[in-house]
Amino acid sequence: MRQHRTFPRVLGALLLVAAAGISSIGAASKAPTTRPLGQVVPAPASVSPGGSPYTLTATTRIRVDQGAADAVAVGAYLAGILRPSTGYPLPVTDDDGRGGILLRLSAGETALGDEGYRLQSGRGGITLTARTSTGLFHAVQTLRQQLPASVERRTVQPGPWTVAGGTITDTPRYAWRGAMLDVSRHFFTVDQVKRYVDQLALYKINKLHLHLSDDQGWRIAIDSWPRLAAYGGSTQVGGGPGGYYTKDDYKEIVRHAASRHLEVVPEIDMPGHTNAALASYAELNCDGIAPPLYTGTNVGFSSLCAPKEVTYDFVDDVIRELAELTPGRYLHIGGDEAHSTSHADYVAFMNRVQPLVAKYGKTVVGWHQLTGATPAAGALAQYWGLDGTSATEKEQVAAAARAGTGLILSPADRVYLDMKYDKNTKLGLAWAGYVEVQRSYDWDPGAYLPGAPAAAVRGVEAPLWTETISETAHIDQMAFPRLPGVAELGWSPAATHDWPSYRLRLAAQGPRFTALGIDYYRSPQVPWETER
Repeated sequence: MRQHRTFPRVLGALLLVAAAGISSIGAASKAPTTRPLGQVVPAPASVSPGGSPYTLTATTRIRVDQGAADAVAVGAYLAGILRPSTGYPLPVTDDDGRGGILLRLSAGETALGDEGYRLQSGRGGITLTARTSTGLFHAVQTLRQQLPASVERRTVQPGPWTVAGGTITDTPRYAWRGAMLDVSRHFFTVDQVKRYVDQLALYKINKLHLHLSDDQGWRIAIDSWPRLAAYGGSTQVGGGPGGYYTKDDYKEIVRHAASRHLEVVPEIDMPGHTNAALASYAELNCDGIAPPLYTGTNVGFSSLCAPKEVTYDFVDDVIRELAELTPGRYLHIGGDEAHSTSHADYVAFMNRVQPLVAKYGKTVVGWHQLTGATPAAGALAQYWGLDGTSATEKEQVAAAARAGTGLILSPADRVYLDMKYDKNTKLGLAWAGYVEVQRSYDWDPGAYLPGAPAAAVRGVEAPLWTETISETAHIDQMAFPRLPGVAELGWSPAATHDWPSYRLRLAAQGPRFTALGIDYYRSPQVPWETER
């Protein structure tokens, strides 16, 4: 069972002050002029409020240390956010002046790790300190949320632009904080994916898992098997035109994700969920006959032919070309719902395919059914079961975790973003039940899977499957407001986990969503703030 925890006393007290006057679940409040320090999502590890606030003015500069190119890039990103709404010039400079916003990289700040940061705010200015540019980037996300939500707008707003005084010191609980986007059931363009990346970055998500192949569509160009994209990518659920990414398209997604400090994890699902590939090349079928393209939503009916040697030539080529395009460490090989593959064939297939991932310098990630075979050394298993999944299946995954397999937790009845909020939700599915905001947030990854060591949990990930999702507006409705809560589960210390306090911090995100053009689901469980 999840152990109920509360906020550290200082931050909890701040949130109670912010909650004054809110007595019912659906009640709304006006956003405060100055946001209490630490009232952000994800909750910071340590907050020490105090001292005078800092107010941005027309003379504010964004300062970096001389020669710190990585800090300059983060400073330019910050200036790009702040200039349109404030109307201030906010030059990025490496001079030795005082005041303003200082972005400071310090290799000696070992306690901050690879992603942590410290934010100090006072009358004389704001200092963001980190050991890495990734940590500085995360500090910028916290700074954004400390400013009024209108800072996100692209036209000049009235201000004032004030940040409460004090110090935040922050490091993540887990190294894997992911979001998956299924671009196979419905295809999404490069620009649509980049927009989602920008949203993920605000909440310190650091992995973009792209589900690039499924029964309904193959979405990445593979030069050695060109019909995969040209034919296999020519449709989608419901019979639309589909689409695919050229290699340059994919590189642009990877580049943009890297600029937002997200690592792209590409997935080629196999041996099941492969109808688009089977339709494209007859020789991949055991009977040598290509099935028609598929535009429905059933699962479990397709399988690569494990006994055929050409299958492994195919997989080798796909993994090689995808690995060449992907600078990140991981390659996801799927492995779920292979109902048309015998257990013996499944084990044989995974025994052949996992070494190919290592051959091309990547680490295996697979859905948790991979634990029914023998996960490779260092592999990660992504658990997507339910609270009600059988004890036998849970124990299979836990046993693999005890043997050294890392776990990414994506329980479908908690963090699948395509699950309906309630019976009135127009989009999404309900096979895992309804998932309102509180249910999505209110669980502890470290204690979730019985028998799995807490140390085996590498992090959490929120998948968004797209059987019913075909537009950017649909992504917004289903991801928000649940996604920030999953991000908090991945980032914040377990001791900060507290639904009554979280719902108030989430409520403060409502005006920010609106300013960013996100038409989010107005959950009645949250007392949404309105812009001041």
